[in-house]
Amino acid sequence: MKLVKPKKFLGQHFLKDLQIAQDIADSVDACPDIPVLEVGPGMGVLTQFLLPKRRPVKVVELDFESVAYLKENFPQLGADIIEQDFLKMDLKEVFGGEPFVLTGNYPYNISSQIFFKMLDNKELIPCCTGMIQKEVAERIAAVPGNKSYGILSVLIQAWYTVEYLFTVHEHVFNPPPKVKSAVIRMTRNATRELGCDEKLFKQIVKTTFNQRRKTLRNSISPILGKGHPLAADPVFDKRPEQLSVQEFVELTNRLEEALAGRAQNL
Repeated sequence: MKLVKPKKFLGQHFLKDLQIAQDIADSVDACPDIPVLEVGPGMGVLTQFLLPKRRPVKVVELDFESVAYLKENFPQLGADIIEQDFLKMDLKEVFGGEPFVLTGNYPYNISSQIFFKMLDNKELIPCCTGMIQKEVAERIAAVPGNKSYGILSVLIQAWYTVEYLFTVHEHVFNPPPKVKSAVIRMTRNATRELGCDEKLFKQIVKTTFNQRRKTLRNSISPILGKGHPLAADPVFDKRPEQLSVQEFVELTNRLEEALAGRAQNL
């Protein structure tokens, strides 16, 4: 069968370097003995190194040409080729509600959406590895005070330990992307409860980083209300990139208390 032609609208960049594919596949070994779900296998360059690992492997692929290629060249996968849009899948159905490792050479145009879906299913996904745009990987792994530190950093690091494994250059892809790539691994940390209202936590993180040049006092005013006494606290002189995950948790609890008090006084 002829090779699959990369499709720009699907964000496809097929990896050609087999050693890098092997290294990405081996990144799942940090979470042994559980199944693996690969997103966007394309022509199976990563799949070929996952299959010998003696654990269940399923692949999810939206591109019909890639699906046909996989069926012909990896007949052992059989029904484990899932022809669906990963972002629309019910992940509880993939391995009967059992936990699994998520991996892949992720399409750059939806990588952030993939990780938000991971967060929504964090109890099912103790480990996530794979290749993404280098800039996004740096964002996920960034620490407070770093210019790359942002929404993805806080929301993912609240639940996962992030490892930036290695950088991948453009020339090992067909077609070469215009940016460098990186391989990361995210492993569930010990946090089971944030210790605050998770919905409000997300709202505060997104609201403040969407106005990251402003101090917290200015960016949070739509939530807290202008002139609230709490806003006089020195913490509100800071910008969001200066706050750790735990400081965002503490800020959420203080805002929740302030909002509850305001509601009682209405």
